[in-house]
Amino acid sequence: MTNNFAAIILAAGKGKRMKSELPKVLHRLHDKSLIGHILETIFKIPFDKIVIVVGYKGEMVIEELKDFDVEFVWQREQNGTGGAVLTTEKTFLDFNGTILVVHGDAPFLSAESIRKLHEVHTKSKAAATCLIAEFPNPSGYGRIVRQGETDLLSAIVEEKDATEKIKNIREINTGTFCFDSRELFWAIHRINNNNAQKEYYLPDSIKVLREAGKNCMVLKVADPMEGIGVNSVEELAALELANTGKNK
Repeated sequence: MTNNFAAIILAAGKGKRMKSELPKVLHRLHDKSLIGHILETIFKIPFDKIVIVVGYKGEMVIEELKDFDVEFVWQREQNGTGGAVLTTEKTFLDFNGTILVVHGDAPFLSAESIRKLHEVHTKSKAAATCLIAEFPNPSGYGRIVRQGETDLLSAIVEEKDATEKIKNIREINTGTFCFDSRELFWAIHRINNNNAQKEYYLPDSIKVLREAGKNCMVLKVADPMEGIGVNSVEELAALELANTGKNK
């Protein structure tokens, strides 16, 4: 693993479908918080900097993680994943390298997949590299449109914007990315919130980068479980019963 590798963990959301006043990332799976699972994985890799974006009841998240060597940044306005990443910009003013962006509700992401993602990203000199998974039923997820049969990423298309042809694609965006740090914030400043939620979405940065002629790549995980995020109490209950072994 090379130097100049940092991580942003998105942990600002409430998670309305969790039907709880508890921040989403503090819900527990196998006696550990969701964000505890992802931090356990993150600390297997020598990151130069780890930044956690907190928002809804962020004091609780900070208290939960007080013993970890991380930095916290507040997202005061809940305006999407792109907005969350943008709150970290000042933290990275003097940083020039690769930034991993992960969600705090992805408990099965492995360190090995992060290492492979970083390797593909740096070797290809891409502006961004997206970790993808293939689901038998990809309903609800953003679909991956490749450039032909290559590992070049053309677009991430949200289901609500997808044609029937694109809806038939089973490769989905896991929400985990590696970005060139300069390209990341350049692109984030150029996305818009022209959508139903009036939010700034991180995947829209791929469109900005592609339109600027930048190469973006994909890497598919072998185990689709790594692509699963927890969005509801029903999903959490199902995962409690699942085989959750991870190959780190």
